[in-house]
Amino acid sequence: MLFSVSPAASFRRSALNAGRCLASRRGLLTLAIETSCDDTSVAIVEKTKKDSGSTAKIHFLENVMADTRAHRGIHPIIALESHQANLAKLLQKALNYLPGSKTGDGLKLADGTCRRLPDFISATRGPGMRSNLSVGLDTGKALSVAWQIPMVGVHHMQAHLLTPRLVSCLENELKADPSAPPEFPFLSILASGGHTTLVHSEGLAEHRILANSDDIAIGEALDKSARDILPDSLLQEAKSTMYGKNLEQFVFPNGKADFADYSPPETRGEEIAKRISDWGWYLTTPFANTRHMQFSFASISSTVGRIIQSNGTNIKISNAERVDLGRETMRVCFEHLASRTVIALETLRPHNNGKNDINTLVVSGGVAANQFLMKVLTSFLEVRGFGHIKIVAPPPYLCTDNAAMIGWAGIEMFEAGFRSDLSCRPLRTWTLDSQADDGGILGPGGWIKL
Repeated sequence: MLFSVSPAASFRRSALNAGRCLASRRGLLTLAIETSCDDTSVAIVEKTKKDSGSTAKIHFLENVMADTRAHRGIHPIIALESHQANLAKLLQKALNYLPGSKTGDGLKLADGTCRRLPDFISATRGPGMRSNLSVGLDTGKALSVAWQIPMVGVHHMQAHLLTPRLVSCLENELKADPSAPPEFPFLSILASGGHTTLVHSEGLAEHRILANSDDIAIGEALDKSARDILPDSLLQEAKSTMYGKNLEQFVFPNGKADFADYSPPETRGEEIAKRISDWGWYLTTPFANTRHMQFSFASISSTVGRIIQSNGTNIKISNAERVDLGRETMRVCFEHLASRTVIALETLRPHNNGKNDINTLVVSGGVAANQFLMKVLTSFLEVRGFGHIKIVAPPPYLCTDNAAMIGWAGIEMFEAGFRSDLSCRPLRTWTLDSQADDGGILGPGGWIKL
């Protein structure tokens, strides 16, 4: 028999269910999907309110990265085929990790167990590769219809900057510095292979972009540099195309001990001074003669390529020189990030009667897992008069693209009363900036506000 449920009735019911979830101790449960680039990821995330505050639990999280090593970079078609091949399998596996249903109502699995249905679906809507996004978003819509539950189309970059708020609530998470979640307003550096953005966040959907990369992202610059710097043997052994991670391991084999003596430039003059290496080459600091709020990394990776070519064949370069070049590449990239962050903090201060209401700097995205980056940022802010600002970053497994962050962003938007209409489509470009022409996170059509 055919039947239909009107959208209005369905969302009235979802609002009542959400209210009951939040009023009770049951909490909110979401199944999340991420397919924006080359990582296929599924997660089950739950948030529960307790007297001591909110707690979060990741019941399931698994990623499958497309193998594009033969192309030494992301290949759109191979990434799409990887989503198509792996998403359904990950979902099938994830169902076994849904919490059990105490009432006997819910999803009956093949093994005879009854599982609690998610309260809603979270799926990445953008930005990203449109065809790849469609795989996850359309699958999320199908589950929403089949299970008669709402869906939230999540902004990928919003999810990255909210990840530390998830981490602060995680149960059984080993935290070096357990603390309350970052409160608005805060600054965020979103640094990955596809994005380099400095964001001023004043609310869940109220963000202002202070600086963007005008060419390539910092992650792409590090990956390109690594392909030139790393010995061929290490490139062949790499398990993914995230060569920047391999570069960090190559030039800092002892981790923090290798950059313990790093000294940040105390003045702008020291920052832009030319540093000629013992090998005769140097890397120019981007935008050295301007305080323009913009990032630029293409010149760094192209200079690295010219240095390698000037040495003749790659084989002739000693490992010692490779290590020095790799360290200098990271230093210049990371100090460029830190420099623009300091300029932003100095710019914001006069607008608040000489005080700075920013107490937290969130660093997220794949590059946030780099420990030397954290050393540079911490040291840089300290000597420039912003040592009071706390720098927070997710653990490495939550820095790269993953569905747990999509689930958490979905939960925060769901709690704020936002749902996505089933007509919503994937967005290749979708700015965070609420003052932009497209209206930021809430600008595109397809939102339903309860």
